[in-house]
Formats: sequence, C-alpha cells, structure tokens
Amino acid sequence: MFSRATRSLVMKTGGLRTQGTHSPGSAASSSQRRMTPYVDCYAQRSYPMPDEPYCTELSEEQRALKEKEKGSWAQLSQAEKVALYRLQFHETFAEMNHRSNEWKTVMGCVFFFIGFTALVIWWQRVYVFPKKVVTLTEERKAQQLQRLLDMKSNPIQGLSAHWDYEKKEWKK
Repeated sequence: MFSRATRSLVMKTGGLRTQGTHSPGSAASSSQRRMTPYVDCYAQRSYPMPDEPYCTELSEEQRALKEKEKGSWAQLSQAEKVALYRLQFHETFAEMNHRSNEWKTVMGCVFFFIGFTALVIWWQRVYVFPKKVVTLTEERKAQQLQRLLDMKSNPIQGLSAHWDYEKKEWKK
C-alpha cells in the first residue's frame, strides 16, 4: 500500500525530473508518465480512496449530475447518488469482496486432468505393458520351490530347514 501511495504521489507531482539525453535542460513531461491508480480498472481493498475518480471524461448528463451534486444532497434521488458513486468508484466493497465462481472452473479442470491421467494409465496397462510374466504363475512358483528344496539350499535357517525330506511335507 505504501509503494502504491508513493507511486501515486510521484506521478502526481511529475516524478523526479530527470533530464533526457536528447533534450538537455528539459524535464520529461508528466502527462506522458501519469498512471491512474486503477491499473486493471478495479478498485482494491488495500487502496480504497484513490487520488483520481474512476471516470475522468464525463458526458453531458454526468456533468449536469456533478453540478447538481454541489447543491443539497436531499434533493438527489437514490439512483442519482448511485450514479455519482459510480463516477468516483468502479465498484463497492461488497462487489470487491464478492466471491467469484472461478473455483468451479479450477476444480473442473483438476478433475478433468485426473480423469484423463486415469484413462492414460488404464490404456498403458491394457495395451502397452506386457502380460504377466511366466515365472509368476502358480505352476512355475511350485517348480521353483521344489528346485530349491531339491538343492537343499540354506539347510540351517532357510526353506530346507523347515522341510521334512522323509515325509515330503513341511515340518510342524
């Protein structure tokens, strides 16, 4: 907020008056560098009272309303008061604080990409990745276990230690 107020003050007073390289002695014109406080044409909660009104170029009706404003405000209708407010400010605090429905779009995009990713993963599992490896079938696992037992691998603490070779079954 401080930087915005400082920038507004610098632009209002004409800046730092630096001399140009092609025209020594003359300051750069302040009308070319003047910035309005409404950068995006939206009022901000952090800067509620700008230096300049929202509408700077007034029509004939608006000029007449500005002249009527100088008189008694009791003579102004509610619509005229609202029109005067709209000349000074772009939107009210209620309009500034009003929630947008942008979250619906964001969540829709998130769910769309999650669904698309799920479809790509499903497609890869069906068409890209190979089928189940032959060595993981139950028949091959049984053959591998029988081979380990026949070789008597790790007879002290391994599988062979728990196998009874005389009864051909697991020890109890």
